[in-house]
Amino acid sequence: MTAKTETETMSFRRAFEAEHARRDAERRAREEAERKQQEEDLARAEALHRALAEDAAFFAERGITLDLRRYTVSLNHQDFLIDAYFEGGRANVRSADRRTATTPTAAPRKSQMVDTVEDALMVMAQYLADEIR
Repeated sequence: MTAKTETETMSFRRAFEAEHARRDAERRAREEAERKQQEEDLARAEALHRALAEDAAFFAERGITLDLRRYTVSLNHQDFLIDAYFEGGRANVRSADRRTATTPTAAPRKSQMVDTVEDALMVMAQYLADEIR
């Protein structure tokens, strides 16, 4: 009977270790997928920043500064803010009015989710056209 008890204990131990290893593998896969997504989001933000930086003189004429902070590309003006935040493979493009804001970071007035860098560029251009008439 002692041999049977040892076998049952060993089977339970193997089952536990297998479950523990499975969970560890799942955790590592999730972490890897998250890291990969973050790299893709950062690459897309950098691509949008490069595209906008090609028009530095255009922005300077209008008193707009271009900024990149991790996953966010911003067009800053004393009267408004337009930015694109990349997360989870998409970008949230927002426009905020600083003229009536009580804090330096005005609450978004408009917001649109887009799937590509090109779409983010187009929506930012639309928001800028709304601000500069």
